[in-house]
Order: sequence, then structure tokens, then C-alpha cells
Amino acid sequence: MKLLVVGSVAFDAIETPFGKTDKILGGAATFIGLAASVLKTDVSLVSVVGGDFPQSYLDLLESRGIKTQGIEMVREGKTFFWSGRYHNDLNTRDTLVTEVNVMADFDPKVPDAAKDAEILMLGNLHPSIQLSVLEKMQKRPQLVILDTMNFWMDTALDTLLEMINKTDVITINDEEARQLSGEYSLVKAAQKIHTMGPTYVIIKKGEHGALLFHEGKIFAIPALPLEDVFDPTGAGDTFAGGFAAHLAKTSDLSFENMKSALIVGSAMASYTVEEFGTERLQKVTAEDLRTRVAAFKQLTTFEVDLYFD
Repeated sequence: MKLLVVGSVAFDAIETPFGKTDKILGGAATFIGLAASVLKTDVSLVSVVGGDFPQSYLDLLESRGIKTQGIEMVREGKTFFWSGRYHNDLNTRDTLVTEVNVMADFDPKVPDAAKDAEILMLGNLHPSIQLSVLEKMQKRPQLVILDTMNFWMDTALDTLLEMINKTDVITINDEEARQLSGEYSLVKAAQKIHTMGPTYVIIKKGEHGALLFHEGKIFAIPALPLEDVFDPTGAGDTFAGGFAAHLAKTSDLSFENMKSALIVGSAMASYTVEEFGTERLQKVTAEDLRTRVAAFKQLTTFEVDLYFD
């Protein structure tokens, strides 16, 4: 299946307790696309960058088999830029700078060759932009995956609810799930979000793993314990990219296969946090991914014999 990804291709500057970077390659679509490229997925990116965006970054994406015809370059504009500083626990961060730049007027240009994509991954953008992409597709994709955040719940809730109603899979973190649903229990939150439209609800819990909900069924996975965690930026996007790419590569949209996709996404995200930005993800191979998935299997597989007198 073809995978179409719409989101930001951007610059990030990151500071963690382990060091800091100047401007480096970032953006939701970038992380998603790089994750998908590990599985040799037929993946196209739709985004916008400024004239300050290096050709070498576009060449990097192309070298990984990612189609970049949908990345518009506004020569006189500047690329989206975000800078943040993480606290010691890496679970909280302060945004230092957000320069929306060319993303302020982003009107997605979907290439003709990607308008028939079976899977559409909508990265974290204004819901009106996400809705516009659906209208530009040749036909409704077999699977629409939505990522969003609490900012849109605060500022564009009605439009967001309209987008959620057209979504098959929504992926949000636990805090966002509680805000969207008004429920503290994540089980109740997922049940309420189901009524808004999505058949599948994925709730990310950071270092505590993720939950997949579907028709009363729940699948939970842990996060893989790592020796080195340098930078969590983009881990959620990488997770979504691995998830969507596995579904596209296997052409299987069943709940059972989504469970496998959840493992693949989490395994992929575990690489992202080992270096700054996309640096580690750029080097991940298929063999690396097999090794990490095997580690997940070993972590979560067990047998229990209970004996009662």
C-alpha cells in the first residue's frame, strides 16, 4: 500500500541534560518518513519549507527512498523552526522559540501520484489543513491516521472534532486523551473518543509504553528500557511512522496486525531517542529493527503456571 504523510519538515534546536544542538533536521513528517523508509515503504511526504532549507536534507530523504515531490519550497520564505530545552527527567520541556514561518500559509500540494494512497498519515497540524488534504485525495484512503495535540483542543476544537469524525485511527498522549474526553480513566477516555469517530484509539504514554483500543479490546505494550536516552524529540512521530509503515508494507489493516504495528512503531521510536533529532533514525537499518523487535518479544513474552491446593 502507498503511504502519504502530511506534516512539518523543519529545523529543530534542542537542549537536554546531555548536550545541545544548533539547527538540525526535524519536523513530524521527517521523522515519520524516515521511520517508514526503514521498512522500504512506498512513502511520499507533503510539506513546505523555505529557501533556507538545504538541498542536502532533501537529498538525504530521497536517498532513503522517500518521495519528496510534495515538499513545496518557498524561496523567499523561512523554514519552520522550533527550539526547546528538556528537564532532567526528559518527560517535560520548555519551548524556547517557535517560528511558524512558511507553515503559516501552508496549503498542502498533494502530487497526483500520491492522491490514490491507501493510507494517509496526518501529522500534527491545524485540523483545517488536515481536512483540506482529505478533500484533495482521489478517493477516501482505506485508513486515515490522525495525530493531534492539546493546542488544537484549546484553539480549534470544533474543527478538530470534524476531523476526528473522519478519522480511523487517532494517536494522542495520555494527557491529551483525558482533555479531549473529559475522563481521567484512559479506558473510559478511549470509549468516549470512539464515539467521536475513530475505530482505533492509540494512547501514547511516553516511557510507559502505549495502549491500543478497538471495539472493547485493549492491547498494551511497554517502552523498551534503554541504557542511553539523549533526546525524546520526534519519538511520537517516529512511533506513528513505524506503525503506519508496517500496515502499509503488510497491506493488512486488521486489529491483530495493528498490534504488531504498535510493536514496530515502539521499536523504531526507541532508536530515535538514542541521539539528537533524526540523527540516529537516519542510520537505522532493517537488521537493526529486527534486533530491536526481537528484544521487545523477549521483554513481553512469558509463561505462568499457577498451582492451587
